[in-house]
Amino acid sequence: MIGDALPVYQARYGWDRKTIAVVTISVIFTTMLLLPGVPLLARVLGLPLFGAGGLFMAYTALSRKVAFRVDATGVLLGGNPARYRATTVHVPWGDITGFVLWRQSVGGGATLPYIGIARHADAPALPGDRPMARAAVNWLVPVPAEVAMCSRAVNGWHLDVDQLTAAVAYFAPGVPVRHHPRP
Repeated sequence: MIGDALPVYQARYGWDRKTIAVVTISVIFTTMLLLPGVPLLARVLGLPLFGAGGLFMAYTALSRKVAFRVDATGVLLGGNPARYRATTVHVPWGDITGFVLWRQSVGGGATLPYIGIARHADAPALPGDRPMARAAVNWLVPVPAEVAMCSRAVNGWHLDVDQLTAAVAYFAPGVPVRHHPRP
């Protein structure tokens, strides 16, 4: 909080260690695929994967779009930078019962952090919240489908749990921020 400013918490997409690593690896592999003598099949398969993947990660970081925001109106779950308007969701405080910090296994012992919002049972459905999506989510994630459907991966941006907790305590006293047990 600066001066009399409200303790709004906002995180933007940007350069973090993982984004820098992915872009660097993509540049290295893309360069290697362009060297003479590399089989055509390797180029056909590798260039879209590493070239386009690296470009998308760089675009995400450079976009500086809001990934997550807590303010007096509620919570903004920023969307995918490539389809930002279509995938961004605002959740008003009246619908929120808590925040859940959870991790999704991504193989090889690695996990990806997520932040989810627990909402009242009668809260309106969010875009993409359909019975088939919920059925798939029930099999794939360690949190209830209601939380998973209102979650965002902390990927390409940094979540400051202390600032998040302070903003939530200010705007919605009594709404908990809790960690879900690891998968």
